[in-house]
Parts: sequence; C-alpha cells; structure tokens
Amino acid sequence: MNPDLEKLVRLHHAETELKRVEAELAELPAKKRVIDERLSGDRARLDAAKAALDASQKARKLNEAAVQDLETKRSKYKGQLMEVKTNKEYTAVLHEIEGVERDIRGREDLILEEMEKAEALAATVKSEEVDFKAVEAEARKSHAELDLATAKLQASAERLRGECSAAAASVPEDARALYARVAKQRGSGVAVASDGMCQACHVRMRVQIWVEVRKNEQIFQCESCSRILFYEPPPPVVVAGP
Repeated sequence: MNPDLEKLVRLHHAETELKRVEAELAELPAKKRVIDERLSGDRARLDAAKAALDASQKARKLNEAAVQDLETKRSKYKGQLMEVKTNKEYTAVLHEIEGVERDIRGREDLILEEMEKAEALAATVKSEEVDFKAVEAEARKSHAELDLATAKLQASAERLRGECSAAAASVPEDARALYARVAKQRGSGVAVASDGMCQACHVRMRVQIWVEVRKNEQIFQCESCSRILFYEPPPPVVVAGP
C-alpha cells in the first residue's frame, strides 16, 4: 500500500474509533438520568404511601381525642340529670345526651374506617419499601457499571486521541490538508472501495479507476464525494476440511 495512503487509513480508523467512543461517552449521562428518574419515581410512590398512612393515623388520633371530649361532655350532662327540677329540663338534658352519643357513634365509625384504611396503607407501604429497596440496589449496581464503563471509555478516548495525533503527524502536509478538507465537508476523509463503488456514497466508479484503486498504490478520490479511497481485500474464505 502507498505509505501516505496507509497513514491516512490508519488516521481514519483511529478517528472513526474515537468518534464511536466519544459517542458512547456522550450517551452515558442520559442513561444515568433514566436510572435516577426511575429511582425518584419509586421513592415518590413510597413517600406518598407513607404520607397517606401518616394522614390516616393522624385522623384516627383526632377522632379518638374528639370521642374523649364527647364522653367528658356526656358525663357532664349525666351529672346534670341529678340536678334538674322539672320534666322539661330533664327532657332537654336527655336530648343533649342523645346528641352527644350520636356524635360519639359517628366518630367511632370514622375511627374504624381509619383503622381499616391504615391497615391497607401499611401493607402498601411495606410493598413499596420492598420494591424501592430492589430498585435502589439495582440503581447502585447500574451506576457502578456505568462509572466503570465511563472510566474505560475515557481511557480509550485518551489513547485514541494520542493515536490520532501520532497518525496525523506522520502524514505529509499536503495529504493531511486534503484529508482534513474532505473530512470537514463529508464527516470522514477516507472511504472503503469495494465491488467497484465507494462504500460511503455508494456511487460506482469507472472501471479503469476501480482497477487502480484496488492496487492501493496511489491516492485516488471518489469522483462523487471526494473521499480518499482505499481497497480492503475481503477476508479469506476458510474451507472446512473433509
């Protein structure tokens, strides 16, 4: 292979691999955000379940306190029955007692409702805690894996940047300028030629050019996209033995 073409191909491979590694690195923060968003969603559900349970328990305590106040009030009215002097006053106090007892029964019904609700909510909290712990453990594992992948990719990127710099420095200035100009326009400065066409733009080349390109002895540019062409022979076919 032409020495300058070989160096350009090496530069192209290093830059292509660097772009791939940098693209993978760029995707990692988004992957972490997905993990964190899922964890936040599970934490929010757990917090909501705990808040609902807390609200139910507070409502029950308020109703229990109200029942105590009403029972005190009932005891007071019962004490007044011993002091009334007329049937009218007696009837009025009995009416008050009946109203208080009605309120007590209503509050006791609310207490039972809150007890049943709290029992269901406690089961929900327990279930959400189990789910959250599993998701949290998985998130820690995924974060660790992504951190490890980040470190490996960063090391690869640093190595490849060095390879790109070394490869670029080895290319003669005119060839490097041509490569840089085409890469800026097309996104890549080199393309594989096979089956008589440029594999980047998929335009078929003239037969005479294809014959010369296959030799890899000169620098040829694709007449369509201007990329520098090189021929990469197909891997040998391995024939299985008898």
